[in-house]
Amino acid sequence: MNTTTDAALDQLAHGFTSPPRSPILHTPAEEVLAYEDVTFPSADGVPLEGWFIPADSDRLIIANHPMGFNRAGLPTHLQPWASIWGPSGNTVEVNFVPDYRILHEAGYNVLAYDLRNMGLSGAANGGMVTSGLYEGRDVLGSLSYAAQRRDTAAMRVSLFSRCLGANSTFAAMRQDAAAFDGVHSLVACQPVSDRVIMARMLDLLGVGAHHLDELDRRVKLGTSLSFGERPDAAWARHVRIPTYLYGVHDDTLTVPADLEQMHDVMNVEDKHLAWVRDTTARWDGYLEFQRRPEPMLDWWRRHLA
Repeated sequence: MNTTTDAALDQLAHGFTSPPRSPILHTPAEEVLAYEDVTFPSADGVPLEGWFIPADSDRLIIANHPMGFNRAGLPTHLQPWASIWGPSGNTVEVNFVPDYRILHEAGYNVLAYDLRNMGLSGAANGGMVTSGLYEGRDVLGSLSYAAQRRDTAAMRVSLFSRCLGANSTFAAMRQDAAAFDGVHSLVACQPVSDRVIMARMLDLLGVGAHHLDELDRRVKLGTSLSFGERPDAAWARHVRIPTYLYGVHDDTLTVPADLEQMHDVMNVEDKHLAWVRDTTARWDGYLEFQRRPEPMLDWWRRHLA
C-alpha cells in the first residue's frame, strides 16, 4: 500500500471518529419565521439543541439532518467541507431553513434539531458518528420531547428524516417500536448504507473500492463498530409506518439498489420510492424538497389529515 492510499484511508476513517462540526449559519428569522430555541435530552441523556417553529395547527413535523450537517444545513461552499465533498461533485451550500418556511406556510409546526456531536448538540460516545446506531436515541428523544410539551403533546406527528437522520430513525424503530405508535408517517431523504457510500468514495478518491475491507478495519479500530454493526439497508425492515422514500437516482455516492432494497424490505404496505433525476449530485436530493415540495407535502397531507 502506498502512502497516498494509506493517507486517504486514514482520512475517511477519521470522518467517523471525529468529523468536523459544521456551523449554524442560518436561522428561521431569515425567512421571517417566529421560532423558539429549545433544548431536550436524547433517550440516553445527551443534550440536544433545536428550533421549534409554531404554526396555527395541530400538526407537527420533526426534522433532522444528514451526517456532518446540522439543522440549518451545511456550508459546503466553505472549507473544509468543500474539500471533503468536492470530489463527489457536491460543493454548493445546503440551507435547510427554506424547508421550514415551506412547511410553516403549509400549516405545520416544525421541530428541527441537531443530532449528537453535530451543530450545537452535546458531545457523546467519544465524538464518533455511528451511522444511526446511537443517533437513534436522539430520534427517540425528539419524540419524547414533543409528547411532553404542553403545546405539542396532542399534535399529530410526522417525521422528515434526512440521510443519517433517516438511518437513525430506522435504528430508533428497532430500539423502541412502541415510541412510534403515535407517528403518522415518515418522509425519508436518502438514507444510505456505509459500505455503499464508502466504496463509491474510495473510487472517487482514486483509492479503489477493493480497499473497503481495510477501511472497515480502521473504522472498527477507531469506533469499535464495523460497517456491519451499523444501520444499513436491511434495517429498513423495522419501518412499520407509511413512508415516502426518495433520493438521487444517479448519485455519484450511492447506487439505486441501496434505496430499492430499503423500500422493498419496509414492513408496511403504504410506501413509495421516488427518484430525483437529471443530476449526479447528492446535494440535489437534499435540496429537492425546497425546489419541488408538492410530492412530500401531498404525502403529509394524506397522512396527517
